[in-house]
Amino acid sequence: MTTKKSPSSSGSAKSYAQEPINKNLSPEEKIKLYTDMVRIRRFEERCVRSYQQGHIGGFCHTYIGQESVAIGTISVLGPNDHIISAYRIHGHALAVGMSMNELMAEMYGKATGCSKGKGGSMHFMDPDRHFWGGHGIVGAQTPLGAGIGFALKYQGIQGACLCYLGDGAVNQGAFYESLNLASLWGLPVIYIIENNQFSMGTSQARSSAGKPLAKRAEGFDVDWDEVNGNDLYEVRYKTSKALESAHKNLRPSVLEIHTYRYRGHSMSDPDQTYRTKEDIQAYRDQYDPIVLFQHVLEKEGILDKAKIESIDAKAKEEAELSAQFAEESPYPPVEDILKDIYWEEDNRKHKIAQGTMLFEYLPE
Repeated sequence: MTTKKSPSSSGSAKSYAQEPINKNLSPEEKIKLYTDMVRIRRFEERCVRSYQQGHIGGFCHTYIGQESVAIGTISVLGPNDHIISAYRIHGHALAVGMSMNELMAEMYGKATGCSKGKGGSMHFMDPDRHFWGGHGIVGAQTPLGAGIGFALKYQGIQGACLCYLGDGAVNQGAFYESLNLASLWGLPVIYIIENNQFSMGTSQARSSAGKPLAKRAEGFDVDWDEVNGNDLYEVRYKTSKALESAHKNLRPSVLEIHTYRYRGHSMSDPDQTYRTKEDIQAYRDQYDPIVLFQHVLEKEGILDKAKIESIDAKAKEEAELSAQFAEESPYPPVEDILKDIYWEEDNRKHKIAQGTMLFEYLPE
């Protein structure tokens, strides 16, 4: 098996605009890709305000700066492809089509949230969209991603699973066990390392030996590649090639997508000890994925100033209305606290499990 080797994405000058996956996009489809990135940015900025106002508690990991990764990868998926991720999940949830209202309400802990207010920022989920949610334990989603790939292969379904993880998660043992099984069993799973350069507050240079991180896949005879995460066309193209390999050859792969987050690891991270505001602004000025794609579409004659301002205004309004929806929504009733723990407890007529189950003493 030949592993794919790529030069550092930051120095690549190749254009992927003429690859069929991108060339065949209509102007309307390109505008939607741009709009979806803007929607993530404005939603996340509104989440920051809501957190600072005390409406959101607990952890809140924003996706600001990484928008082209979620939109680029998810936009090329087919009807039988699945998604599972870690805890920086908001961008993926919006990319699969979940509404701002249900997501904001979830972060507010309201009953109208996508997880009925019981999960919060890290636990968005929508099985109907093949979106198996975020997971708060670092690397915990990687064996689950392999399991989804196994299920697809076992059922004879031509599909794949995109399993997202951060650069810090590549040092978890569960990730390597997953790679081993995925390679041995030929599972259609694509591990996407969203390398935003910092594992919480520790730079990759101080936490992870060897570059690129994706090269570690070679030890398991798994294909790998690097991707410039600020180039939407490149993200789409390289994800589509990995999907093609998974669909046709039932082979796993690893994509290391280079990106950057503009805010701290979470809202509780002051982001003042491991990088400077000047560092962030310098990166943003040169590599912001939304601005870069905006320039591409302007050159293609698809976007103009009026359209850009209109898209931005609508995204801000949608985000603002989602906060209003969340504030006006009710909290879950106390009696719901023990529901949605085990399916069989809520559907006892269909119970087949043996032995004693937690909360079995509850009245019918």
